Amino acid sequence: MYYSDPTDLTAENHPLSTYGSQRIASQGLPRKAGSMTVFKLLLTMLAASAIVVGNTSAATPDPTITQSGQAQWSWPLSPKPSVLRTFDPPDKPWLSGHRGVDLGPTPDGATVTAPSDGVVTFVGVVVDRPVLTIDHGNSLKSSFEPVASELKSGDAVRKGQFIGTLEPGHCSSATCLHWGVRRGEDYVNPLGFVSDIRPSVLLPLK
Repeated sequence: MYYSDPTDLTAENHPLSTYGSQRIASQGLPRKAGSMTVFKLLLTMLAASAIVVGNTSAATPDPTITQSGQAQWSWPLSPKPSVLRTFDPPDKPWLSGHRGVDLGPTPDGATVTAPSDGVVTFVGVVVDRPVLTIDHGNSLKSSFEPVASELKSGDAVRKGQFIGTLEPGHCSSATCLHWGVRRGEDYVNPLGFVSDIRPSVLLPLK
């Protein structure tokens, strides 16, 4: 007995059910033949499963989707900047660390753009630096400093839109942009939204 499609199997014709045993007996087939049919069917199903799993593991990642599951954002500086200081969050919220990335070097007055659509939630000075914050939805917020901007809280911005100009003061050796991203109350690595930072995995050769 051969089934071209596993979905054709029902409780009455499934070879692993008691109905299947009764049907084999009623057709006058030896139980050994029925066992061989079951064995071949199992081998076919296992082979099909292995092919599906193999194809899934070899699938090429979608370059427009980042590890965060979000549509890929754009860099807030153009051309693509270097990362002068990486994301290094502290083990505890009250400890020192680096809750974002520093991008540059870039000249004073460089154009800063929105990495994704959102709404401005803060424009002002924190300590001694001008800061701008954008709410991107899905509990994600970006903050940029030191950035001078004419925008105001409540303004909608689009991905790639000009949001302000970069001022000196954050990096001691060069003008740079500090970019931080929060998901809820937790800081996350901004680079995960503009590039695939997952570690490379070597696959076995076939």
